Amino acid sequence: LHIAILASILSLIIYWLIRDSHRVRNLSGKHIFITDCDTRLGKSLAKWLDKRGFCVIAACATEKGGQELQLCSSLSLKTVNLNLADSNSIARVVAFVTKETAGKGLFGLVSNTEGPAPVAPTDWLRIEDFHSVLDVSLLGLIEITLKLLPLLKKAEGRLVNLINAKGLMAFVGGGYSLSKWGMEAFSDILRIEMQHFGVKVSIVEHGFFKAGVVNSDVIERDLLRLWNRLTPEIRDSYGEKYFLE
Repeated sequence: LHIAILASILSLIIYWLIRDSHRVRNLSGKHIFITDCDTRLGKSLAKWLDKRGFCVIAACATEKGGQELQLCSSLSLKTVNLNLADSNSIARVVAFVTKETAGKGLFGLVSNTEGPAPVAPTDWLRIEDFHSVLDVSLLGLIEITLKLLPLLKKAEGRLVNLINAKGLMAFVGGGYSLSKWGMEAFSDILRIEMQHFGVKVSIVEHGFFKAGVVNSDVIERDLLRLWNRLTPEIRDSYGEKYFLE
């Protein structure tokens, strides 16, 4: 019994030593760029990292979101407007981040996006419905990641992609699940490729806390809009009873 207790204590000591050896030291001057800081998750993460002493650059989709974040953060936190569906907006943000990091490189990139997505059977949708999601939540995140990779390699930084686990359950049509599965694959490939440069790539699959508020009225209104634009043939194939249920 005594040997088992000593072994347990020794295991805990080893665990603590290993854990502490991986902690980041000297946080001052290390820059972290976070996308989608209008959301509860992005805003909370930006505030927490700011309090830890990192130099946070928070990207917001709206000026209002940036202003609200600055009011509850330190003066070192910077905000920038970002539209992930617009390559020009991405280019401007990359130039801003490059200037802010001042040759030191980017210590961390946290990619997070939870944009609105049409939820409906696949044959209710048009190709533009897929573009409205994938252009932001997949292709936009990939584009800004590619353009920031040189800064990450320079600092031997880390890339963290936040993925809502509900998107990995393919139970409804549309681009939402496609974007999440796409980011999983992109991250897994990039992790292998970036090892040579000392850049760490991680995925955080969240889902046990609220990243945003689901509005059932919005979903119902969107479903009605999609139903009303269907061709008579598709609508008849489902029937009014299908929509009402």
